[in-house]
Amino acid sequence: MFVHVDNRRRSRLHWATLLLVSVCVVCFVSLALMRPPERVSWLLDWGTIPANIFDIKQPLLPQLTDPALLRLFTALFIHVEWTHLLGNLLFLAIFGLPAERSMGSLRFLTLFLVGGMASNLVGALSLAGVLRPIIGCSGAVSAVLGAYVALFPRARLGLVLPLGLYLEFVRVPAFLLIGIWVLLQLLFSYAGPSYGAVVWWTHIAGFLFGLLFALFSRDAIVRRMRH
Repeated sequence: MFVHVDNRRRSRLHWATLLLVSVCVVCFVSLALMRPPERVSWLLDWGTIPANIFDIKQPLLPQLTDPALLRLFTALFIHVEWTHLLGNLLFLAIFGLPAERSMGSLRFLTLFLVGGMASNLVGALSLAGVLRPIIGCSGAVSAVLGAYVALFPRARLGLVLPLGLYLEFVRVPAFLLIGIWVLLQLLFSYAGPSYGAVVWWTHIAGFLFGLLFALFSRDAIVRRMRH
């Protein structure tokens, strides 16, 4: 387990998770302050709309150079439901902070952004022709969860549970919280978001990307923690 590697380095400011949370919150508030027609127009301009990115009747390679692919990036920071935003940011904080401490801020930021864009790409390919935008950072958070599982496969996390008039501190397996994440995504998909499409392939692709990213970065992470 990487978490047990001795770290003699001085503690550093881990800024990536804070930056990502801040950008998501600012975008959410900005959207909330817009009038409904402006909000819909903004979502259509900056969300990942599969029909506007890929044409299944055209060769794929030339389409990968289309500037419209920038929407794979901008869509990561768009949330219009506060429950969607809160769920993503809560799990980003729980699993992202320890992953960032181990990986370093730049590598963690790369994981989030590239993993999120890759998951949106898979989602867009799976919904070719669909006009509803793919929005939110669920795929990127799934990549963080995948990396966390690879880095800390036996980790247990502390939770504070309200039991009547008392608060009880318990330690639970990280896999249990990841299961709760999956359940929340399932409930959100059944609730039917006001905007956007819930794409399960983005979550699956993001999780697998995070696993592979952490495993291929294993040696670099171990060297970083030992110096």
